[in-house]
Amino acid sequence: MKAVVKVGGKQYLVSEKETLMVDLLPEGTKELDLDALLVIDGDKTTVGAPLVKGVKVKAKVVDERVAGDKIRVIRYKSKKRVNTQTGHRQKYSKIEIASIK
Repeated sequence: MKAVVKVGGKQYLVSEKETLMVDLLPEGTKELDLDALLVIDGDKTTVGAPLVKGVKVKAKVVDERVAGDKIRVIRYKSKKRVNTQTGHRQKYSKIEIASIK
């Protein structure tokens, strides 16, 4: 069984026992109850308007504050001798989908 859930303004296609990286959740969050926007169960697909009634997706936070890949930002202006480089590492939370009921 698969479901489409919304976490932090983004939608993810998830299945049970799957781990995924989502935007940083508030500190102290251990478990999440997510509402399903769409459920795929074999050949049957149920689309919610906007949510599928009676379907809850339970997830638990495996790791908080996981650093993503470093992104290099380079600003360059020709003929001006302006060259600045900055780096950024986005923080994520790693969650595992426990069940889809």
